[in-house]
Amino acid sequence: MADDLGDEWWKEQPSGVAGSPESSDGEARKASGGGGGEDAGAMQQETAPDNTASEEARQPKECFLRQPKKTKTEKAKTKKRKKKITEILAKSEPKPGAPEDLQQLLADYYCSRRSVIELEELRLPESCFLQANDLTHSLSSYLKEICPKWAKLRKSHSEKKSVLVLVICSSAVRALELIRSMTAFRGDSKVMKLFAKHIKIQEQVRLLEKRVVHLGVGTPGRIKELVKQGALLLNPLRFLVFDWNWRDQKLRRMMDIPEIRKETCELLEMGILSLCKSESLKLGLF
Repeated sequence: MADDLGDEWWKEQPSGVAGSPESSDGEARKASGGGGGEDAGAMQQETAPDNTASEEARQPKECFLRQPKKTKTEKAKTKKRKKKITEILAKSEPKPGAPEDLQQLLADYYCSRRSVIELEELRLPESCFLQANDLTHSLSSYLKEICPKWAKLRKSHSEKKSVLVLVICSSAVRALELIRSMTAFRGDSKVMKLFAKHIKIQEQVRLLEKRVVHLGVGTPGRIKELVKQGALLLNPLRFLVFDWNWRDQKLRRMMDIPEIRKETCELLEMGILSLCKSESLKLGLF
């Protein structure tokens, strides 16, 4: 009986009365709904993005990239290539040598070996220089111009171990070319080859001691050695001509070759500079 009354009591209760399962469920839902709304609002406030930070993030940022180090091979490839003398001369017109070129050659060669006073002593007087070749002369025509009284001078020369005219060039091959090109000038004059190729120095010493020679053509190295041994005397020398303007297959002049430049400067110091200053010897640039 009690059980039947209890069941009916639950059924007769209105839906909104406290204590009923429906009312308790609704209150729970309201409580949970109300609290959930507040929590959701709080979460939205906490997770709301910062507009200032987002704008800063959108701004473009400057970045730096570290360049990789170049290897030795890459550095060698990027290094500026030094121009060859053939490339330089191809774009420029040939310029004849001048007395100042020889003066500068001596100054450059001895600048690290001599004092300022000694360098001044090496400077040659302008009066010792002959008219330079303007690139229009052959060797014969140039020698005729600088030595118009050659026939008379040749006849008066009778001293052995010496020459009247000395032509200095860069090689034996060039010396042979010069000897052939001076045929019109030399006439009956005796010419001697003064280079090392295929000719022993003992043979040259013997010939200089045996006969009178008027013209000598050779390289500075062999001429210097003959002077050093006393086989070639410089005092009777009247004209010294440098084959200055001629260029070889590599377009080098004789003074562009380091060995020839060194031998020439050393030869000039073996009495030639003093003869030029005394004006008994004249210099020419062919």
